[in-house]
Amino acid sequence: MIALQDLLYKVSLESVSGDLQLQIASLAFDSRKVTPQTLFVALEGESVDGHDYISSAIERGAIAVLCEKLPKSRVSQCTYLEVSNSHEALGIMASNFYGNPSQDIKVVGVTGTNGKTSVASMLYELFESLGYPTGLLSTVKVCYGTTVKQATHTTPDPLEIQEHFSQMRAAGIAHCFMEVSSHGIAQDRIAGITFAGGVFTNLTHDHLDYHKTFAAYRDTKKKFFDQLPKQAFALINADDKNGIVMVQNCKAKKHTYALQNYADYPLQILEQQFGGMLLKIQGTEVWTTLVGRFNASNLVAVFAVADLLELDALDSLSAISQLQSVPGRFQVYTAADNRYVIVDYAHTPDALASTLETINEIRTKNETLITVVGCGGNRDQEKRPQMGHIAAQKSNQVIFTSDNPRGEDPRQILDEMRAGVAPEAYKKTLVIEDRKEAIQAAFQFSQPNDIVLIAGKGHEAYQEIKGKKIPFNDYEIAKQIFSNTD
Repeated sequence: MIALQDLLYKVSLESVSGDLQLQIASLAFDSRKVTPQTLFVALEGESVDGHDYISSAIERGAIAVLCEKLPKSRVSQCTYLEVSNSHEALGIMASNFYGNPSQDIKVVGVTGTNGKTSVASMLYELFESLGYPTGLLSTVKVCYGTTVKQATHTTPDPLEIQEHFSQMRAAGIAHCFMEVSSHGIAQDRIAGITFAGGVFTNLTHDHLDYHKTFAAYRDTKKKFFDQLPKQAFALINADDKNGIVMVQNCKAKKHTYALQNYADYPLQILEQQFGGMLLKIQGTEVWTTLVGRFNASNLVAVFAVADLLELDALDSLSAISQLQSVPGRFQVYTAADNRYVIVDYAHTPDALASTLETINEIRTKNETLITVVGCGGNRDQEKRPQMGHIAAQKSNQVIFTSDNPRGEDPRQILDEMRAGVAPEAYKKTLVIEDRKEAIQAAFQFSQPNDIVLIAGKGHEAYQEIKGKKIPFNDYEIAKQIFSNTD
């Protein structure tokens, strides 16, 4: 229980009607989850407006309502709080409700189009391996202490986030690394979190179905860095021209990492093969089983964060050499006849190009590179022909297949992808809608020593078709198919 007045600390109120001394037992933004003595927060969403459910929430036991639009008819026993931004207020109140747990944990947020999951997950693994009780909030999973849960969102809702932080604090967690998505920033899900640092990986065209323009998408990411306190650090990728934009007007201490440009934390790739890379970080050579320039960039970001959090450099480098690839991020399966299968989450034009360029840097060109790729439905349509063009340009053969079509017709998505293929490359493309059949075809077309890239879904263990999630794991299915090499 917490007094309503204490719950509202740092919340900017437009008006108040009712008693601020009420004792609040819970917060809810879903009227179905309201119980007696709840404060109900009315959130306006893309398809549902919480303001339409205020009366329902009161009937279920809500004794206070926070909203942006006061209802015309009000209940005398209920306290009404008017704000300009309910989403932001929810984040602040959620933190207050749980006693502001992020103030007692060094929380580092990782944002960018690509690399968020890898950087956050590897930081978690590094700190855990060195004996630091650590938390992780990622696209793939939520981990701390003995708690391991499958994630439902890249950045959860504020109530869930703060509950996790509260449990982390109780479990003695000292550091937490979390992905910060553009949706999470735009919807103020991170409001109320005290960040010790922020990391920017890169920015490419993605989520334009939501943000509408690249500038709006970029500015949303920037908002995260604008809000960092001066005691925090802001670490940016100096190889991405958008990095400097992120830290304009940023109060935090600014640091850079890079492979190609001058930076506080530089890195060199000395040797690269499918089995790993030899890197040079801060003058020290380190072997890693991870592959690709993007992974090298992720690793130097990990080292930089560890250094900024005052870990011993040699301990960090030793731990980095032991890090394994995040599931679905350039995950390599080598068949008995030396066919290489690479499963990667590459679902944007830039990510797909980067993955294919990495493969082409390592391969001898005596092998055939077959790419199996699709695009998700109900998402940014502009990237579909771009993905088709890149796949055909940088592969010897391409099989376009279904990804997560969601509510769209898979054939329409595939036609839009194929429309981006240059005329001279058209003959090396094929459309097989069924994803398992497409992977099976890649196996039949390939020979020993050939390379098959399965892109787009990575770690996802399902396909989303017409509102249903059907179990489907690229890596496991590919392993099953390619292990049958007799």
